[in-house]
Amino acid sequence: QTAEAVSEAVTEVAQAAAESAGESAGIFGSSGTYVWILYFVGMIALMYFIMYRPQKKREKEMKEMQSSIKTGDWVMTSSGFYGKVADICDQVFIIEFGMNKGVRVPVAKSEVIGNKEPNIKSGSTAGEEKE
Repeated sequence: QTAEAVSEAVTEVAQAAAESAGESAGIFGSSGTYVWILYFVGMIALMYFIMYRPQKKREKEMKEMQSSIKTGDWVMTSSGFYGKVADICDQVFIIEFGMNKGVRVPVAKSEVIGNKEPNIKSGSTAGEEKE
């Protein structure tokens, strides 16, 4: 009889707990679900502001810089070569590389990463800096 009484008491406690949880469950089942949904929304917003937004800003600045390049400007390619823009086509810059002005290479506009002149120093100046 005591085993039956204990099992009945446990069953009643379990039913009471289930009823109280059902009353406070709301739409999603429990209030903990709201916390998880809020947590995931917060993580997505954080990822947007840390990764996606700055990347789009850099891409926009790069496109503006590439569209502002004119014939005669010095540029740097993504491979690190400096050259002077000789001609501009639709999606291509014709760039003169090196001292030989006859070397003209077509380069995709997306491969130009900088609008800057190379910093060329003479050999004697470089030797004096080391000492």
